[in-house]
Amino acid sequence: MPSRIVVLISGSGTNLQALIDACKTPSYPGEVVGVISNKADAYGLIRAQENSIATHAISHKDYDSRESYDQALIKQIDHLKPDLVVLAGFMRILTPKFVQHFSGKLLNIHPSLLPKYQGLNTHQRAIDAKDNEHGVSVHFVTEELDGGPVILQAKVPIFEGDTIDELASRVHDQEHRIYPLVVKWFCSGRVKMINEKAVLDGKILPISGYASD
Repeated sequence: MPSRIVVLISGSGTNLQALIDACKTPSYPGEVVGVISNKADAYGLIRAQENSIATHAISHKDYDSRESYDQALIKQIDHLKPDLVVLAGFMRILTPKFVQHFSGKLLNIHPSLLPKYQGLNTHQRAIDAKDNEHGVSVHFVTEELDGGPVILQAKVPIFEGDTIDELASRVHDQEHRIYPLVVKWFCSGRVKMINEKAVLDGKILPISGYASD
C-alpha cells in the first residue's frame, strides 16, 4: 500500500503538482489523499480536484487564535489518516502543538540554502548579499521556524544582474525536482527524523543534508 500523503498549500500549488505527477509514476511509494488550504481561492485546490483528490479549505480568518485554527487543522488532517504531511507553500507559522502532533512526519520546502535566510524574501536577501549561489532546502519541521534538520538541498547560480523573478524561476525548477524525491525517500522508509536529526539509510545527515557537495 502506498503511503498516504496530505499536502497543505496557500497558493498556486506548483510543488503540489510536481508531487501529484510523481505519484502517477509506476512504483512510486506515495499517494496524495488530501489537499488542505487556508485560502479557498488557492489554485492548488483546483489542481487537486482535477486529479480527483479530496480538498478542504479552512480559513484562518474563521478562528480567533492561531491555536484554535491549528486544532481545526489537526482534526481535518487526522481524519485523512496520513503517513506524511507535506507543506507546499503553506504560508502559516505553525504552533508547537501542531508540530509536535505530526513530529517526524512533517516536511517543508524552503527557498534558501538553510541555515541561511530563514523566513521570507530569501531571493532578494541572497541578491542583496551578493551571494554567487542560492537554492532550496527540504527539511523536517521542528518548532524552530525553518530550523528543522535538512534532508536535501539543490543549488543554483546567481548571475550578475539577476532579477528576483529570474532567480526564483531557477529555484522553482529545482524545487519541483527534489521535493518529490525526498517524499519518495520518506514513503519508502529511507529517511527519518531521529533525535532531531535527519537520518538517510541509517546514516545521520550533515547540516546541509545529503550530497551537500
